Amino acid sequence: MNNFITNSNTKNLKNRLSDMLDYDGIIALGKEFPSKKANRFIEWFTYSNESIDGKSKTKAYAMFESSFINSIEVGTIKGLQQIHAYLFGGLYDFAGQIRQKNISKGGFQFAASRFLGETLKQIESMPETTFDEIVNKYVEMNIAHPFMEGNGRSTRIWLDLMLKKRLKKCVDWSKISKQDYMNAMKSSPTNSSFLKSLLKKALTTKINDREIFMKGIDYSYYYEEED
Repeated sequence: MNNFITNSNTKNLKNRLSDMLDYDGIIALGKEFPSKKANRFIEWFTYSNESIDGKSKTKAYAMFESSFINSIEVGTIKGLQQIHAYLFGGLYDFAGQIRQKNISKGGFQFAASRFLGETLKQIESMPETTFDEIVNKYVEMNIAHPFMEGNGRSTRIWLDLMLKKRLKKCVDWSKISKQDYMNAMKSSPTNSSFLKSLLKKALTTKINDREIFMKGIDYSYYYEEED
């Protein structure tokens, strides 16, 4: 048995090393095989913490370590604006500001901007003492969609803060799949039972657990990724 590399093998090894793809080569290769999986890979490969989502997610992580989270008003419009301003300040010029334009998503029209101020006051006044009341309030806030962008990421934190304060519980978002969550949210304006069932099964008393919070942020941002 030979315990050495022949000149021919050495040459082949060098050729293989020289054929290794650089950054641009990997992107070009991915584009040669158009498919959802290839596109998702390219998105992952080119993802940078310098993106808006990357920077916002870093800010969201930092909420756990800072005292800011303890100063947020729970269940109020101001509290939601505080969360949004923290997550997107310096990234969007409308961070923390209630939208002045009408918006829609997937054919669903969110609350009309000209009535939004009054709508938000009504939502703020909704009770939040029981699980059902808290989720009802969350559903109405989602229908209102008060910001131009970043509503889901902000309102999920807003929801958890209500659950923590009122029930000493929070959602372990890692227990809820993206598809189940999106389907539940789509049906929630007319039937919130599926959403309530999902959230109730994922409740935990680990409200001060760092891992639960960090995983929650990961899943929250994952829900917002385009398929």
